[in-house]
Amino acid sequence: MLAMDYRGPKRVRAVQKPMPEIKHPQDAIVRVLRTCICGSDLHLYNGNVPDTRVGSTFGHEFVGEVVEVGAEVTKVKVGDRVIVPFNISCGECHFCRQGMFGNCHESNTEATAVGAIYGYSHTAGGFNGGQAEYCRVPYANVGPTIIPEGMDLDDAVLLTDVVPTGYQAAEMAGIQKGDTVLVFGAGPIGIMAARCAWLFGAGRVMIVDQEDYRLEFARNYSYCEAYNFNEMGDPVVFFKKITDWLGPDCVIDAVGAEAAGNTMQTITGRKLLLQAGSATALHWAINSVKKGGVVSIVGVYGPTDNLVPIGNVLNKGLTVRANQASVKRLLPRLIEHVQNGVLNPKGMITHRLPLEEVADGYRMFSAKLDNCIKTVLLPPTANQ
Repeated sequence: MLAMDYRGPKRVRAVQKPMPEIKHPQDAIVRVLRTCICGSDLHLYNGNVPDTRVGSTFGHEFVGEVVEVGAEVTKVKVGDRVIVPFNISCGECHFCRQGMFGNCHESNTEATAVGAIYGYSHTAGGFNGGQAEYCRVPYANVGPTIIPEGMDLDDAVLLTDVVPTGYQAAEMAGIQKGDTVLVFGAGPIGIMAARCAWLFGAGRVMIVDQEDYRLEFARNYSYCEAYNFNEMGDPVVFFKKITDWLGPDCVIDAVGAEAAGNTMQTITGRKLLLQAGSATALHWAINSVKKGGVVSIVGVYGPTDNLVPIGNVLNKGLTVRANQASVKRLLPRLIEHVQNGVLNPKGMITHRLPLEEVADGYRMFSAKLDNCIKTVLLPPTANQ
């Protein structure tokens, strides 16, 4: 089968790989119909995630058709078209029973903090991902969710990560009616978080980035104020000034490890890898939010240490909430929002490429070329 292959930092290509096989009675094999390049994949692509091994296949956002099931699979059958959450979850451990599917205690033997994630290094379990024609799906009685009749596959594929992560970012922010919400990062997750903030009752939503095309997209898609941090001096002072010197009620960090805007953070976190990525956005979030406010973190950082102003968290009385999105918990509500027209996930897609052009897709997204917001990859077998 054709699959994306990682050859080292900034080096990916499409190659022929062996077909995946059933390894456990609860496995399924899915023929991939749509898969995406995620902003989180860029952390792997750029070499910022530990234990990202040569030969890996990335891709934690994919939907497909079940073509084979293990002997114990009862919830899906051959021929079903399914949404595959990016979390690999057993459904039975202490954390899955609490709805914390992103923190499954059984699926990832390589770490204790995060559960397994498709195609996201050996720190997230070492599973191959869905940027391929076929993918092995463990715990097939738990994760895969049947795509409702009539739902567009382009909407469905964004329900694997972008929509639930943006939604959970807003959920964790604890937004109260009329609150002012600030989102750092106008990538797909930040744009979706800004859109979802309105669903929780926000009275004002702002987003900040340094790419004008992203900011313009966010204005139109998320109906929010959009600001370029290169045009404001100190972002913390700027956002305090336009919020009566109090600061926003809630701030969302949707940037993570590759934040720009601070030379020291960039050198130590992105160049020398002395910390788990540049924490610039997290500093700005902590320092700009009002006293007693909430900082919600969905931007990806590595498993090692970061330089974070924890004293300001204490002295300002902040609440910090962070996690990988529990996709399975959120899917019923989000499917309903899509079906009712409350959310329009496919409206975020700007580029569609054949899987054979995956290298071009990564280069374009990483270098922010051609006004790229979200790319969908189409495997050769997707139209069979």
